[in-house]
Amino acid sequence: MLKQRIITAVILAPAAISAIFYLPLPYFSALLLAILAIGAWEWGPLMGFVSNAKRLFFVGATAGLIALLWYILPPQDLWRDDRQLAQVAVMLLWLAVLWWALSAVLMFVYPKFSSFWSSHRSVRGIFGWLTLIPTWLAFVVIRSNDYPLDPYHGAQLLMFLFLMVWSADIGAYFVGKSMGKHKLMPNVSPGKTIEGFVGGVVCACILTAALGFNLGWSGEQFTIALAVTILITTISVLGDLNESMFKRQAGVKDSGSILPGHGGILDRIDSLTATAPIFALCYVLLGW
Repeated sequence: MLKQRIITAVILAPAAISAIFYLPLPYFSALLLAILAIGAWEWGPLMGFVSNAKRLFFVGATAGLIALLWYILPPQDLWRDDRQLAQVAVMLLWLAVLWWALSAVLMFVYPKFSSFWSSHRSVRGIFGWLTLIPTWLAFVVIRSNDYPLDPYHGAQLLMFLFLMVWSADIGAYFVGKSMGKHKLMPNVSPGKTIEGFVGGVVCACILTAALGFNLGWSGEQFTIALAVTILITTISVLGDLNESMFKRQAGVKDSGSILPGHGGILDRIDSLTATAPIFALCYVLLGW
């Protein structure tokens, strides 16, 4: 299993990095839409859909909503000339924050109240849209920042997000395997431990500190970046647990099988669905 995970990661990581840095903004946005459409397909079983027709309908509705958002907020027009993000985009990012706050509450009290949302497919569908659609917006917001002046600036920001999440995942995996004794949230995901969570946060902070040292950050930049790192790595666990909760309720082990050793697309991007909107909003509000 570990060997499969490593092989898949070795293939996926360069592909993801190449797409982030070298795809023009419209093609990057389109590729992201396609990836999230696959995520919507995998969300179907979490809603209890068995037939492909119903899953395809949800995929079409999700892709259509993202396309509508693309039409209303063209990626090249998200940032104004004064480098301020369009107000509608800011509001949608705050909506994502509210969803993840609600998701956190649902997880902490799980399985209480799960009978309500698990018995209403429409509610689970809305949860899926609140998970997937702001992810597209957040990625495009980050990637398009300063795009006319420096096409790689947003790509560097995205890589920072990816490195934080990846390092936290790696740290949590190995620390949890070797030292994990205390369950983090056993009702939702019995395999996750407090030790693994702390190990992931520490690992990400070490990476951020090393990056800041090499880039010559000021003390203020270090403070902001480390605070954001702690927040983002904590939120990344929330994204992982969110999907685990829905899979557990639906009796599903993996969201799919498209990625050997990792499961489905949702299994691979669950942390990013939570962290991308928060990271984008942090950058809008704080910058560095």
